[in-house]
Amino acid sequence: MTLFAVEYVYDQNRTKDLETLRPQHRAFLGGLHESGSLLASGPWQDAAAPGALLLVRADNHDAAIHLLDSDPFHRAHLIVRRTARAWSPVIGSLG
Repeated sequence: MTLFAVEYVYDQNRTKDLETLRPQHRAFLGGLHESGSLLASGPWQDAAAPGALLLVRADNHDAAIHLLDSDPFHRAHLIVRRTARAWSPVIGSLG
C-alpha cells in the first residue's frame, strides 16, 4: 500500500453546513482510522482557504480518492477540491 496525502478545500460559503455535518464527518473518518486506512487527519490552522489534510493508505491514487467518497462532507458537496498525492516520509515514522 502507498501513503497518500489528501487535501480537502472546503466551500467557504457553507460554514454552517460544515458545522452541522462535522460529527458525521468525524465519525466516518474515525471508522477509516480504526480500519487502518486513515493514519491521521485534521484541519488546517492558518488563515488560508479552509480545509484539511488526510493521510490515507491505498493501492493507488484512484483508490485513495474513492476511499473518501462516502465522507458526509463530500456527499453534501462541502468540499470544492480534493487532491491526492503519493507521499513517502523519509524521516520519522507513522503508525
